[in-house]
Amino acid sequence: MSGHSKWSTIKRKKAASDARKGQLFTKLTREIILGARQGGGDPEANFRLRLAIDRARQANMPKDSIERAIKRGSGELKGESLEEILYEGYAPYGVALLLFTFTDNRNRAVSDIRRRLARSGGSLGEAGSVTWLFDQKGLIVVEAPGAQAEELALVAIDAGAEDVKIENGLVEIYTRPSELPRVKESLEKRRVALSSTELTMIPKTFIQLGEQETLQVMNLIEALEDLEDVQRVYSNLDIPERVLARYEAA
Repeated sequence: MSGHSKWSTIKRKKAASDARKGQLFTKLTREIILGARQGGGDPEANFRLRLAIDRARQANMPKDSIERAIKRGSGELKGESLEEILYEGYAPYGVALLLFTFTDNRNRAVSDIRRRLARSGGSLGEAGSVTWLFDQKGLIVVEAPGAQAEELALVAIDAGAEDVKIENGLVEIYTRPSELPRVKESLEKRRVALSSTELTMIPKTFIQLGEQETLQVMNLIEALEDLEDVQRVYSNLDIPERVLARYEAA
């Protein structure tokens, strides 16, 4: 998963610094609204909301915007009617895709996704056609040098992490979904700066493609994530370091 984590880090940095910042804030706002709607407006008692707020702060989203989103989600302020819908599909070359959407118009959402997939040689699948290829896990990513990375790995395992991977300056800490809050808090107590914390979908197996084909699928995933209603896209595409270097330089 190191390629995926590094790719996500690169995308976050690009989104936070270019013209897509407004679009990023819209998606973060929706994530906060849904988190507050499902578990209440207190982030101390609602871990999903706390994660959404953390992501918004990392993107330098204004404090008053975060507070308004919480109030809209908890019903204190009137807001748009949003629903969370999972779509499953395939990119070219048989790469599996999971698309998580937050939308106020499911017809628009599915139409935009279908059109974008078809344009690139992909397609939507039936419910259940792809989800079995993934497991939900908690994932914490920390940027750390060698000796510090080894120490962090031990702390995370003691706190309940299932697995830790260290590669190219990134420490990836995997947990059961229920253990993510505890592992996160253990690291924060040691004043560890976390690059990201999320509930994610981990492929059970990966598909390896040629360099050009890998970039083609990466570009499709990025185009899907740019759609108004799409919050997050997961795939089982293997992303080698040389391809990440080309993507980052583009």
